[in-house]
Amino acid sequence: MTVCPCCGFKFEGDLQHDGCASCGARAVGSPLSKPFKELPFYGRALFIGALGGLMLAVFLASTVIALREREPVSFAFWSVVSAAETAAWRLKWLALPSAAFALWAGFLICASIRRNPKRFGGRRIAHWGLTSVVLTSVMIATLIGVTIPERLRHNRRSQEAAVYAQGYTIQRALLEYRLRYKTLPATLDDLKTLPDLDGSIAAALEGIDAGAYSPGADLAAALPGKKARTSRGSALGNASARPTVDAPQGGLSFTKYEMRLPGLDKMPGTEDDWTMRDDVIIKPAEAEESAASSNPSNKP
Repeated sequence: MTVCPCCGFKFEGDLQHDGCASCGARAVGSPLSKPFKELPFYGRALFIGALGGLMLAVFLASTVIALREREPVSFAFWSVVSAAETAAWRLKWLALPSAAFALWAGFLICASIRRNPKRFGGRRIAHWGLTSVVLTSVMIATLIGVTIPERLRHNRRSQEAAVYAQGYTIQRALLEYRLRYKTLPATLDDLKTLPDLDGSIAAALEGIDAGAYSPGADLAAALPGKKARTSRGSALGNASARPTVDAPQGGLSFTKYEMRLPGLDKMPGTEDDWTMRDDVIIKPAEAEESAASSNPSNKP
């Protein structure tokens, strides 16, 4: 069986004497003999070696950059480990997919070199590149894995700080309202009458249901000088009396309140909600502990 190098037609015969049966091409001479010694191909080994070296170099360079960003620069063991953790998180979306591809290609290349050692050379280079890929992948995965719990704790603390900031802003608005009108507001909409140049009060009240705020009224002494300002027809959940609009001197004023803040899930009306009672912010866990300690059935 002869294959024509011009058209690719397969036929029985000699290309030099008979020519191609399809295109008529003829060989100008007899085929060259195979070389006495063929040089091995180093392309595959160099590819995986360069890939492994590049991954390791990028990780080490990122670690050095993260180390130099710290003030003061220290080459102590834990400082280097912390810098390597920072580099691993920075490279996670680039290094992990690249490592998966490099591992897959490296194992295939090393297997092909072992099967044909005479055709493919550079076995040590290929093994060194594959070792570099494995080492870099293990270091990045380990550094990311050991810092995940601490990252989750940092994330939770940042979310709790956001809830605290929202509660403190509302507390400031309630205090300003009380100083101005000598009473707490009947609804959260009354807080929108306060001056809000930076928009912090409106941002803090965003996403909070109107029913999350419950003011309470205690019998108070006569209010000197100013009138108590409340909304018309406001339904008071746990108030002991219903004050009228612009209550006259000596009427009732709101002196206590309870309010529910959206928790870490940012969804109001769930079990994750925080409680703000008389300027005290209470977490859900703290509320459960307080309820358990005050329940006589739980005491031995």
